[in-house]
Amino acid sequence: MGAARRGRVRVFAVGLAVSGMLLATGCDSVSGIPGEDPGSTQKSVDSVASPGESEQRAAADTPPAVPDLPPIPADAPVVGAVAGVPDAAPALQRFAVDLRAGDLTTLQNACWTIPPLTVQTMYADPDAVLSALAEPGTAVDGTLTWTDGATTVTVDQNRVASGYACGRAFPAGAEPAYDSADARHTVRRYLARFTGQPLDPADLEDEYPLVCAASPATWDPQGSGAAVAAPLAQNPGTLTGITGFADQQISSQPLTTGYMSVAVPVTNASGITQNRTFVLEQGDKGYCIGDITA
Repeated sequence: MGAARRGRVRVFAVGLAVSGMLLATGCDSVSGIPGEDPGSTQKSVDSVASPGESEQRAAADTPPAVPDLPPIPADAPVVGAVAGVPDAAPALQRFAVDLRAGDLTTLQNACWTIPPLTVQTMYADPDAVLSALAEPGTAVDGTLTWTDGATTVTVDQNRVASGYACGRAFPAGAEPAYDSADARHTVRRYLARFTGQPLDPADLEDEYPLVCAASPATWDPQGSGAAVAAPLAQNPGTLTGITGFADQQISSQPLTTGYMSVAVPVTNASGITQNRTFVLEQGDKGYCIGDITA
């Protein structure tokens, strides 16, 4: 490995280490998320809507989720092709163009499935990410991967269909992992949908599942060894009637291995605010919400 690449590895690893310390505090930056005001502590809507009604209304009142994308510039960074997935390289090239430009606000807006602070730290060394993307990619079990031996970039294969896909970057050899910030952001997205203000018009349950599937039954936050179906999957209307939530007061703590608890002050139509606790399970592609309690 050359000196330049060793330098990139050090910078990249330090950036991720700093990210881990910041994210562990429970303080998430929300700058760059469409429709959010960093100075506000409450997100709300004027009328009450169920998750399905909110998503239908969002789809009807907003532009198409996948707008016409600009052509890829002739000087766009090279992205290695993935055998059997011809749309992968163009989708990652559009991301690579924005990454090379270094506009964090653009990246936070485009990569809205990733916590904004994570975007800021994960892409702190664009050269390391671009170097990995320049290598040939592989597709295994629905995950696309590029690596140059120093940095690895992965993306959910389903995301390339939109024509723009954001890669998650980490040091090569490290096990891809999702942290507490990802868990909090999952809950934030879920509540934003529920109150009729999704972070992006495309953020619908059918396309971006946030609720743990009922089958196969894997829900076992107590570590009992007897998995059951996730309770929320059987009662998706648990939060019907909420009108807002305290976005800046979302907090989290780990439970048993693979599970995270996230607490959020939630307000109902009567103006009453109470803490609700979300229990999330970590999977290969992030966190899903399996239960909500008072």
